[in-house]
Amino acid sequence: MNEHAQAETEATDTQSRRPIALTIAGFDPSSGAGITADLKVFAAHNLYGMACITALTVQSTLGVRRVEPVSPETICETLACLRDDVTPAGVKIGMLATVEAVGEVARFLTDAGIDRQRVVLDPVIRSSSGRELLSAEGVARLRSELLAHVGWITPNLDELAVLTEMAVSGPDAISPAADRLRAIAASRGNPALNVVVTGGHLDRPDDFLLTQAGESFCLNGQRVETNATHGTGCAFSSALLSQLLAGKEPKEAASLAKTYVTAALQAAYLVGRGKGPMHHLFRLG
Repeated sequence: MNEHAQAETEATDTQSRRPIALTIAGFDPSSGAGITADLKVFAAHNLYGMACITALTVQSTLGVRRVEPVSPETICETLACLRDDVTPAGVKIGMLATVEAVGEVARFLTDAGIDRQRVVLDPVIRSSSGRELLSAEGVARLRSELLAHVGWITPNLDELAVLTEMAVSGPDAISPAADRLRAIAASRGNPALNVVVTGGHLDRPDDFLLTQAGESFCLNGQRVETNATHGTGCAFSSALLSQLLAGKEPKEAASLAKTYVTAALQAAYLVGRGKGPMHHLFRLG
């Protein structure tokens, strides 16, 4: 091969090495949240997305009617099959649905060789309509096993309260609860957890970031008047992973993810008769 041909081949190889982001989450047929929303966010950030489905849901913009978990054997086989082929640059974890699924994902991360700082957990515990999406046993296993393998966690206030077993009724309670969550992770052998508490339900939608270094920041939010609020937590955590894979430092990664979600909410158009999806691909027009 001559030098010119070799240079062209190397350039093509470099262009083809687009980072792979893996989402492990549930399937939402309305595509406002879950697997399909994550894949849209990855595409919007120029990543190649792969997926392992943990549960099928019967839902629309009007709410969740039923959840049918995928068997732990299928989850295990899917993750092993993907691992045999590729090593993802990062992983976003969403709804896990069962205590067994939590265990399978923890085992996968133990063996996968993925940098913990490129693993983002969005701890989906209940739907916005109040339906339980992870049992108390599943939450306990998430605390005892899965927290050891993630570098980031993005709970809302209700999820933070469940995970820490603390009352988190307002902004003043967020920082102590975030400290408690980091302490729980440290007790499981993970002293390097970054916590982003999303504040979309607050009067002022500010997020709170507590980094692995112990630094805390308020990420100021902008209230967007829209009914297209389905799946904001999914989109934020996937956008956060995308920014981390782009090499951004913690505060900048979280800030850029929040900016992306705000812009996607502003660009949303009408879908369905309930709480619709944001426009994940607004950058494409």
